[in-house]
Amino acid sequence: MTALTWDGTGKRRYEAGVDHGVLYLLNPTSGLYDSGFAWNGLTAVNEKPAGAAPNPQYADNIKYLNLRSAETFAGTIEAFTYPDEFGACDGTDSPEVGVQGHQQDRATFGLCYRTKVGDDTNPEKGTKLHLVYGAIAAPSEKDYATINDSPNAVGFSWDFDCTPVLVTDKKPTALITIDSTEVSATALANLMDMLYGTTGTDPSLPMPDDVLALFAGSVTAVTLTAPTFDGAHTVTVPAETGVTYYQDDVVVASGAVLLTSGQTSVFSATADAGFVFNKPVVTEWLFSFVS
Repeated sequence: MTALTWDGTGKRRYEAGVDHGVLYLLNPTSGLYDSGFAWNGLTAVNEKPAGAAPNPQYADNIKYLNLRSAETFAGTIEAFTYPDEFGACDGTDSPEVGVQGHQQDRATFGLCYRTKVGDDTNPEKGTKLHLVYGAIAAPSEKDYATINDSPNAVGFSWDFDCTPVLVTDKKPTALITIDSTEVSATALANLMDMLYGTTGTDPSLPMPDDVLALFAGSVTAVTLTAPTFDGAHTVTVPAETGVTYYQDDVVVASGAVLLTSGQTSVFSATADAGFVFNKPVVTEWLFSFVS
């Protein structure tokens, strides 16, 4: 048995920012998101999952079970501008160059955006990609105001609602996220080539099954073995492939580690590149030698 610890070095993880927005139009013929356009001026994407509400069922004068409603995904996009191609998603049509008609049919679109992942030791630890499918934008307000001594650029905002897409052996989903700190760098680079395009290859949004196929088998899952403590003064650090162990944030070799009288040490573990821990998992252990 070990004691829990809080806010250890490297454990104060957070997400921040939003950038690298990409709009993908759904091809109604192929059913694929095979054309992508950079979304400049993106200021916020607010994710709004809903549903999964409990619906209690009663029998025998007791609460018999709890059924939950289907879960849905929606959100809001905020930006200073938007790609011209988003007009088809915002209910506008351009019958003549420079002339737009509004209140038209709204096209289904996909979206990709990136957030930063950091912790107390490295604010640039990694990134997280968010892939949105089956989105339809709702009409939005546009507020225009006179320029004064504190001018502000006009901000645009669109609410959107999603229809989930199929995923093999899983429930349909409208959102996939990929954490760069946990996946294969090679597989992630291949995905980014698809999302952002390369020389001679147009950007596209792969369907969830294709995303999962990219990462399948790209990392090795290991079951973490915890260090053991004899209750006196010896901590035994395992030798495990794909795992690096630390004592008080300093790399420690496998084998016996002796604690001195009154010493308390935090032992921890991280997965090496190409490896991930089976979850749930405890990665920190506090040992104390009290003589």
